[in-house]
Amino acid sequence: MQQTISLLVEDRPGVLSRISGLVSRKGYNVDSLSIGKAEQEGLSRLTMVVDGGEKSAEQIVRQFRKLVETVDVKLLNTNPFVERWMTLIKVRASFETRPHILQTAEVFRSKVIDIGEEALVLESTGDRGKVEAFIEAVKPFGILEVASSGAVAMQRGGFGATF
Repeated sequence: MQQTISLLVEDRPGVLSRISGLVSRKGYNVDSLSIGKAEQEGLSRLTMVVDGGEKSAEQIVRQFRKLVETVDVKLLNTNPFVERWMTLIKVRASFETRPHILQTAEVFRSKVIDIGEEALVLESTGDRGKVEAFIEAVKPFGILEVASSGAVAMQRGGFGATF
């Protein structure tokens, strides 16, 4: 089962290396890793998706809490959370197939980012299932390249949410 972990860490050199080293030493497979500036100056937010059960994820969360640079760690699967993936997909697009590709992109609310003579670059943003379904939908046209951001996630801020 996929487990999503959110870390708030100090934004300084070597922190990502320490985190990835810890995950590697414990033998976990990282399915997705995204990191960027956080809401507070000098901090970064890291979202990691790992394969494993809840007990394994809780163990890795405990290990992350021991790192000096860690400010906060949350196992997001224990409460409702929102998650988004962003993927760029370069699809072979002859003049004959373009209308079909564009119609497929519209159904998935994907955007055309670039138009070339022989290919289109499309952006798909949403939960993992939507992005994967879009990739499957455009496969018959011929996928030339895929680049994905991985998961970006946080706990829901709605009614009954615990902070």
